[in-house]
This record gives sequence, C-alpha cells and structure tokens, in this order.
Amino acid sequence: MDPTAPVPPSAEQVVLVDEADTETGTLEKLRAHEEGRLHRALSVFVFNGRGEVLLQRRAASKYHSGGQWTNTCCSHPRPGEPVASAARRRLREEMGFECDLAPAFAFTYRADVGGGLVEHELDHVFAGRWEGAPAPDPEEVDGWRWASLDELARDAAAHPDAYTPWLRMILADSSRISSLCLCASV
Repeated sequence: MDPTAPVPPSAEQVVLVDEADTETGTLEKLRAHEEGRLHRALSVFVFNGRGEVLLQRRAASKYHSGGQWTNTCCSHPRPGEPVASAARRRLREEMGFECDLAPAFAFTYRADVGGGLVEHELDHVFAGRWEGAPAPDPEEVDGWRWASLDELARDAAAHPDAYTPWLRMILADSSRISSLCLCASV
C-alpha cells in the first residue's frame, strides 16, 4: 500500500512502537487512543524570519483536542512511511504549504485528552522556516496565527486549557525550545 495515498479517517492506522521506537505493530488510530497504546507521531514547528512560530487552532470537529491551539502541524506517519516524509505530507495537507524541515528531537509523553482518549506518543519533532499566509484545510484547522515563543509561553501558562498537552510539554522544556530554534536557525 502506498503510504502517501489518501486514506479515509476511519481507516487510518498508526505505527505502534516500544520506548526505543522499534515497531511492534499497527492499530486503527482511534483504537490506539482509546487504549492509550504507545505509537509514533510527529510535530512540526515552522518559524518565520522574525522568529515567530506558526500556530494552528485544531478544528472543533477533531475527535480530540478540538478548538485547542497547537504547533504548526501534528500527526502520525502511516505504516511504511518514513517520519520525515510524513511530516512534509501532513504539513502540506493540513496547512497548505511546503518548506524544508529538519529533525529537532524526539520525546515520549502520555496525556489524557478527554473523552476517554489518551495520547501516548513517541513524538518526532521537526522545525522549518517559511514566510507567508497558510491555506489550511478547514477539516483540520479552524484558525492560525504567528506568535513569538515568549508570547506563546506566557499565554499557554495563563490559559493552559487553550493549548494541546504536547505543545505545553515542549514549551516547558528550554532545551527543546533551543533545539527547535537551532534547527530552524531562529
């Protein structure tokens, strides 16, 4: 199966992994979140020339974390798809543009996202640079904005429920922020 071919949301599979990121199988995406199974994920942070990061507000119709602000793009690679390729594909699908991306770091987290769902992900984080106004898919994204990292950190601390748990975890770790800025040359 071509990992880049369109797949209906109900048929999306995630790659299950162990703590060392070794594949252990695949599972339907919703079921993986219902069972809290560790799976491979990706997060993309795109910066502009002013050092601002592009944020998206997840569509209210998303099955979890709808209406929350998050990083530029977040998703899962499909079975057989390299993570870097998935990051580029999902950036294009969600936000409507392409740019060079560099791997920044990876981390594992577990978070209750409501509705009986748990995000338990080994998240591969990428950074890139781009200028412009995105053309997001309204099925994925309700809004977007550019924000400085300082502004973002202050607002996420003041209004944590407005932001996704994985974004808050990344913002809380200065070494992760440094890695993002270095990879994006900010």
